[in-house]
Amino acid sequence: MSRQVFLYDPPDRFVAGTVGLPGRRTFFLQATAGSRVTSVALEKTQVAALAERMDELLDEVVRRSGGSAAVPAVVPTEVADSAPLDTPVEEEFRVGTMALAWDGEEQRMIVEAQALVELEADTDEDLAEAEERLLQDEENGPPMLRVRLTGAQARAFAKRALDVVNAGRPPCPLCSLPLDPEGHVCPRQNGYRRGA
Repeated sequence: MSRQVFLYDPPDRFVAGTVGLPGRRTFFLQATAGSRVTSVALEKTQVAALAERMDELLDEVVRRSGGSAAVPAVVPTEVADSAPLDTPVEEEFRVGTMALAWDGEEQRMIVEAQALVELEADTDEDLAEAEERLLQDEENGPPMLRVRLTGAQARAFAKRALDVVNAGRPPCPLCSLPLDPEGHVCPRQNGYRRGA
């Protein structure tokens, strides 16, 4: 079976968003072009890591180009996106690995999110070989979302993604773990339940 690649070059919209209540949210990356919509699920930590790394890469592009790259320092208002995810949100796959790159010739950020794959192996060496074969196989690998963004779109994605991550449950002032609406067992309070 050949690999399914969901390519958006360029997307009309590429955002991170959630479905569900804080504490029980499912995180998604969603790319849209015309009537075509692709949504892939991932972990909150993956969204945060992607957004932070994207910002770092954009800053590095600006630094190395001496400011001549088409990358804004802040999100231009015309590309800022605070709208909810397009519905219905139908998960194509759960993200396992992600990659970022900057195409200097085209002045585009390339984002790749590849489906999570369960590999079975008897030893760590066998597992490493299986992973390497999977990464090398462009034709038969797992499904992938590939998005090419302008510098402004990438900056807007990173800001929104960090806002989405930080919009969850507030942290406990003592231990920094998320507070639950039903209460919080704080390790710094020796396990005494504390109201939210």
